[in-house]
Amino acid sequence: MDKGEASERADKKNEQVAMQRARERARTGRWDLNIAIFLFAVLIIVIILLFQEISLEVVSTVAVVGLGLVWLCGWWQGRQLYQSFLEEELTKLEYERAREVGEVVEEAVQKALLQRWH
Repeated sequence: MDKGEASERADKKNEQVAMQRARERARTGRWDLNIAIFLFAVLIIVIILLFQEISLEVVSTVAVVGLGLVWLCGWWQGRQLYQSFLEEELTKLEYERAREVGEVVEEAVQKALLQRWH
């Protein structure tokens, strides 16, 4: 196995780690205050419809559509968060990789300078 293959494997592994981190962060941020307020609005509408003695078919349809919209909004927001977090994690990995390469180059230069002085 040459250095290129090992580097590719490391890059893929790092990318998978970045994707996992982004997925976890997006999962925690999926349900925010706006979605909770929307969910309570659906609940209030359902309660009002029930007190107005609207037929159960209409109330259940409103409830199902409302819950579907809540799920859809949460999924959409999670997807957006995942994309932004993934870009952030990949940028961090690129920065770390560039810093490591810079440190290796700096060490090589220092070794070369020490060899010339001795």
